[in-house]
Amino acid sequence: MKNVVSLILGGGKGTRLFPLTQFRSKPAVPLAGKYRLIDIPISNCINSELCRIYLLTQFNSVSLHRHIRQTYKFDSFGNGFVEILAAQQTMEGTDWYQGTADAVRKNIRCIEQADIDYVLILSGDQLYRMDYAEMLDNHIKAKADVTIATVPLSSEQAAAFGIMRVDDSGRVKGFLEKPQTEEELKMVRTPPEWIDQQGIESRGRDCLASMGIYLFNRDLLVDLLKKTDYEDFGKEIFPMSIRTHKVHAHLFDGYWEDIGTIRSFYDANLALAHPDPPFDFVVEKSPIYSRPRFLPPTRCEGVTIKRSLIADGCEIDEGAVIENSVIGLRCRIGKNVTIRNSVIMGADYYQDECKETLENDDRPAIGIGDGAYIDGAIVDKNCRVGKNARIEPNGHSEQDFDHTDVLIRDGIIVVPKGTVLADGWKL
Repeated sequence: MKNVVSLILGGGKGTRLFPLTQFRSKPAVPLAGKYRLIDIPISNCINSELCRIYLLTQFNSVSLHRHIRQTYKFDSFGNGFVEILAAQQTMEGTDWYQGTADAVRKNIRCIEQADIDYVLILSGDQLYRMDYAEMLDNHIKAKADVTIATVPLSSEQAAAFGIMRVDDSGRVKGFLEKPQTEEELKMVRTPPEWIDQQGIESRGRDCLASMGIYLFNRDLLVDLLKKTDYEDFGKEIFPMSIRTHKVHAHLFDGYWEDIGTIRSFYDANLALAHPDPPFDFVVEKSPIYSRPRFLPPTRCEGVTIKRSLIADGCEIDEGAVIENSVIGLRCRIGKNVTIRNSVIMGADYYQDECKETLENDDRPAIGIGDGAYIDGAIVDKNCRVGKNARIEPNGHSEQDFDHTDVLIRDGIIVVPKGTVLADGWKL
């Protein structure tokens, strides 16, 4: 695996995840209480023995850079690294990245090193666990020029994805972005029997969707980037490769979620709190890594907790009820607080370490005040929710809504980072 380099794309402005991306890039968005989205592809790489990793960033990348710097440090004997390639002005160009392919093109020198034979292109905002070594093995056996990871879906789900048509050997023969009609679906359907023959139960699924994970022969990728001005892999480079080169499909049948919207982020987090989660962090041979923070255990006193994840360093006082929720790092939850169906991201520091707190500061403390009620919400980091505040949809769940203090997106209340809600606040 030493002749493979991984490129993780940091994504664009992340407007569909706003306001979670107001001060951070998509890959830096917290996940499951203690991780960040970027930890998923990097952990998959490390567990697949791929330790030469570049991260291409552009928007709101300060917190992401800090997380990478504090988390992923390799010893000097393994030649491993996670290196950040931020958009920059050079003698060749002064523009920002114009798309996924353009971002790689502007950093093409990093993949032209003599000891690189394959380039793995990954997204920084997906939740899944995959062994990329299996994908490389299938790529080599098929003598493919490009291999794309695919996941089987039903026709009803196909309208939201790029769908591929493959032949009996697994070679991709056609691609259609988000087919909407029955005629379009007929063009790209895959016989369920073929999926069953690959050792994966089709269960009626008759479409193969692109996961946005590409494995290129290095020389071919360099040639494609230098001879074209295409800016996007999914919309331009990949469809062209199907016509001109051998593109092979790699079937994946595990859990995979694209965290692209507030709703998908909310649903994915709460699903992780279930007794039988679709994605399990407890896998000894392929763990998900993150920054070691050396926080104390969470302290609970007279608390009722059901179907929830509680991260390190929290303080939860008597009478609190937490159901179907995710509680993040350093979260201070007062007495008789009720939290249901919510993601509370916690804090970057404790109250006594907060430099913003002044002597005569009459704001609520960082955390959730006594008697507060929260249902169906995402509360970002460092928020101050006052005593007896109520955060619930209250008739706004069917529409996007901008309030002075909070926003509603996809039916979910979002309290932006650092927001102060006074005692008794109500939507």
